[in-house]
Amino acid sequence: MRPVSLEGVVGQEHLLGEGALLPRLVRENLFGSLLLYGPPGCGKTTLAEVIARETGCRMIRVNAVSSNVAELRQHLASARADREGKTILFIDELHRFNKAQQDLLLPDVEEGWVRLIGATTYNPGFYVIPALLSRSQLFRLQPVGAEELEKVLRQALSEDAQLQAARVTVEDEVLRGLSRIADGDLRRGLSSLETLILGQPIGGVAGLPELERFLEERQIRYDAGEDEHYDTISAYIKSMRGGDPDAALYWLAKMLVGGEDPRFIGRRLVIQASEDVGLADSRALPLAMAAYQACEVIGLPECELNLAHATVFLATAPKSNSACMGIAAAKSEIRRNGLQSVPLWLRDSHAKVSKEMGHGEGYRYSHDYPEAVSGQEYMIDPKRFYQPGGDGAEKAIRERLERWKDLKKRQKQP
Repeated sequence: MRPVSLEGVVGQEHLLGEGALLPRLVRENLFGSLLLYGPPGCGKTTLAEVIARETGCRMIRVNAVSSNVAELRQHLASARADREGKTILFIDELHRFNKAQQDLLLPDVEEGWVRLIGATTYNPGFYVIPALLSRSQLFRLQPVGAEELEKVLRQALSEDAQLQAARVTVEDEVLRGLSRIADGDLRRGLSSLETLILGQPIGGVAGLPELERFLEERQIRYDAGEDEHYDTISAYIKSMRGGDPDAALYWLAKMLVGGEDPRFIGRRLVIQASEDVGLADSRALPLAMAAYQACEVIGLPECELNLAHATVFLATAPKSNSACMGIAAAKSEIRRNGLQSVPLWLRDSHAKVSKEMGHGEGYRYSHDYPEAVSGQEYMIDPKRFYQPGGDGAEKAIRERLERWKDLKKRQKQP
């Protein structure tokens, strides 16, 4: 089912459409090294093969998972022997190469003895060394759209000998359903179609009931540790921060169905309880901590309910990042201006020597004053780091601090 020309590549209109850069580079055979970055099944390997075919280049295929330095040296030597410079070295899973292996590519890539096409599902900015990244043109591929994927499935039904031999009638609703649940992964869509058809009797019909049974065993695309993992948890956090419980529950469900560790989700809830809800509703922190403990003690599947409970609470709670901004401001003050000494009146005075040195002298015991406000300073050079918000419980805190500010002025000695 792989296409043999750029025109046959499905999807990637932003890279291959009219006026796009990549087709022009291929037609004129002017491209150097390329990095193809995108999710599984979006056509990275197919695109590399098409580029090699259309430019008349010899393509050496390497999988970084199973390759080693000795094999890489051999391939590079072979490329140098091609004096016309028509060798493309295609490295699948490029992010699996360590720094030394990537460094080995640099001289031949820079001299033009080999044109590198690297394919990766990981963000190249994190996994490809800067020297190699700067010598390559990066192209990001997108998941294949459902409509385009459905066209490929129909093409497979009409062209694939094994599928035709099964003589199974596939209803339109099934093709549309498989196209949607493939999550933009062409390989996944074709594999699902093949599995569904070969699971039916010869000459049978694959309709919605058969699709429903197939979906019961289906796993969604979710690669823990890869971009899918980080992008989804980012969407989850930002949905709660933005006060959208429906979106937050959706991203939570995606992570749970995808097999994410619930303790990882629980830890993020604990962080967000203080980072984004904070003093606007201090119940958020113990609730999030309880949800995390439920993941530790109870586990799946029951702890999904606890995670959903905490997710909805945090998403619908009033928001304040004042504690987060306050500690950041205090740390910034220390970095910029150095440390202040602890005032003598606040230093520990339990030891005899400490008392003789004047530690604790002049300290005012707060409970001896109205509302426990003595008017005393607690820094030699007072600074303000905490800026209370005006939502939820923090509104009362702001009003209390304003009242204490006035009371503190009255309590100060003349």
